[in-house]
Amino acid sequence: MGQPSAESAKRVARAFADAINHQDADEIDKLMTEDHLFIDSLGSKIQGKPQMREGWKAYFRMVPDYSIAVDETLVAGAVVVMLGTVQGTYSTGGALQPENRWATPAAWRALVRDSQVAEWRVFADNEPIRQIMARNRR
Repeated sequence: MGQPSAESAKRVARAFADAINHQDADEIDKLMTEDHLFIDSLGSKIQGKPQMREGWKAYFRMVPDYSIAVDETLVAGAVVVMLGTVQGTYSTGGALQPENRWATPAAWRALVRDSQVAEWRVFADNEPIRQIMARNRR
């Protein structure tokens, strides 16, 4: 298969972001390549569609209202970079408490291959949610 057009790559990356915003693990799964690679802000990597499907499900249980707001999208061939904000509420025992809500600027880099996301890289300051998690462990 060839490299996607910039518009096609952008559509796939935005569909992936929309699936995340709907906490739709089935749709995320459809949009990931089998060898999908996820890289978080600390450089930790998870490879493979089954591992990431379970990872997203676990994250949505921890932050059930997790969402990303994209303000700007830049495309270079198969690479899509989106800039915006990530936010959510850390769930404690299934409850969403206002004091556990957080938001931080973020960027996402998607590498699109064959109308699917082959790599999803997140750049965000996770300190706000880390502090909330630490406070809730006490």
